[in-house]
Amino acid sequence: MKVEGFVASLKNAETIGGLFKILQEKGAPLVELDGQRFLIVVEGDFEGRKFWTEINGEKANQALGDAMLNSSSFPFKCKRPYTGGNVIFVNFDDIEVEKFLVAYRDPDYGIFYLVENGEAKEITREEYEELKDKMPEFKIKSMSEEQMDMMGAFFG
Repeated sequence: MKVEGFVASLKNAETIGGLFKILQEKGAPLVELDGQRFLIVVEGDFEGRKFWTEINGEKANQALGDAMLNSSSFPFKCKRPYTGGNVIFVNFDDIEVEKFLVAYRDPDYGIFYLVENGEAKEITREEYEELKDKMPEFKIKSMSEEQMDMMGAFFG
């Protein structure tokens, strides 16, 4: 599947649960697109109700830090007005830990995964809560100082 097809499929969601189900059907949290593996991160809202992705119990944008700059992000809209968000494709090869947790959440609901040795397994909310403090620190390759300096010059 191509990135564009993946993003387009998210438009079919009518609820946050529906969005999470589409992600699950596409293989999230780990998806292979155009021959490359990605960790899928989503964030946004449905008519004001927020949804987000967590990694080891922390919101993904904080867990990823400046590595977000290396990731591709695409906005998406869903069927209903005022619904949508961003899907972020994090190159799986940049992740430097063998084991971590991923959760797709809203204030009341979630789908939880344990990723170990490149394989994702769905787990319960209770297992997620129990494991999140036992996980190794989530590490991802970030930009080198040189790359950051070049971006600074570019945005300067």
